[in-house]
Amino acid sequence: MIECIKTPDVLLPRAGVDLAKWAVVACDQFTSQPEYWEKAGQIVGSAPSTLRLIHPEAYLLKNPQDDPTDAIHQTMRTYLREGVFAPPRHAFLLTERTTASGVRAGLMVLVDLAAYDYTPGSRSLIRPTEGTVISRLPARVRVRQGAALELPHLMLLADDPQRTLIEPLYQRRASFEKLYDFELMLGGGHLRGWAVPEAEPVLQAMQALPSLQTDDPILFAVGDGNHSMAAARKCYLEHPTPQNRYMLAEVVNLYSDALTFEPIHRLLTGERLDGVFAEAQSRGIRLDGGDVRVVQPFLDEVLPEGVTVDYIHGEEALATLSRREGCRGIRLAPIAKQTLFASLQGGKTLPRKAFSMGEAQEKRYYMECRQL
Repeated sequence: MIECIKTPDVLLPRAGVDLAKWAVVACDQFTSQPEYWEKAGQIVGSAPSTLRLIHPEAYLLKNPQDDPTDAIHQTMRTYLREGVFAPPRHAFLLTERTTASGVRAGLMVLVDLAAYDYTPGSRSLIRPTEGTVISRLPARVRVRQGAALELPHLMLLADDPQRTLIEPLYQRRASFEKLYDFELMLGGGHLRGWAVPEAEPVLQAMQALPSLQTDDPILFAVGDGNHSMAAARKCYLEHPTPQNRYMLAEVVNLYSDALTFEPIHRLLTGERLDGVFAEAQSRGIRLDGGDVRVVQPFLDEVLPEGVTVDYIHGEEALATLSRREGCRGIRLAPIAKQTLFASLQGGKTLPRKAFSMGEAQEKRYYMECRQL
């Protein structure tokens, strides 16, 4: 039986908390569109919300010296003290997210951070899909260290072409206790969740996943939230307590029809950008509609000092931002998701920000919490 997956004790808001204001999208979305987060703040107002428990990267990029860690930690303690949460539920949670891409089922579990390693070449059971940018960890580490709660947007991918893990549970959802059912803010779609009463059949299905039946076994690949997971592992290694050793995560089948792999485009900002495009042309490297596995190493090599790169979800957003003075966009092609697990064999990873699972508003919203 798989030992690195446990049944979580999940904290959900008590009855009476407005869930449409409680749940907000992952903090690493809309990084070049602070107006999105301003609108979210207007919707939330003074109501209890996960918006007060995270630090959107849009603000981190705009004001690197701004550190809201103390305020976040204080809000966590306040929410626990003032009874914002219902008593914890000890159960796997089945989730249903409805977006423009379809209905995406998931399973909330507790994962052992000892089974994950972001070190290049690692062959851990849980693998990063992209290289980890170490400079992005300190801000996330600061939030997690000393935090009373965790609320990750971590999404793990299961290589389950026969749909044996999550789909059977979803077919039985009417027999489970429903825990939440509401519309997400700002075009996020609809979210529902149920408590799964039995853990053993779930663990048995995980054990039979084809990606474990190889010479280089992989249980899950990190689809979203790799840097959050890396920060959590770093905290665990520095403070190896039982609570620090585990992390909440949502498992989703790689082969879900509603799980679309979208390219993450590049937005260059700065001076001497024409030279970058001229150099690509001289080398025969296609930038517009190019392969991220070629484009990103090229950018890492040739970008002049003073040029910054932002990672943009969606062609419309890229086109809008590219019209700004001193900006040029690079539209990338999608990666075929069926090749994902094979590309991770031997401890390999894709370039950072190689793909996105759906558009920005389809990313995971913070909903479930766990007390640390």
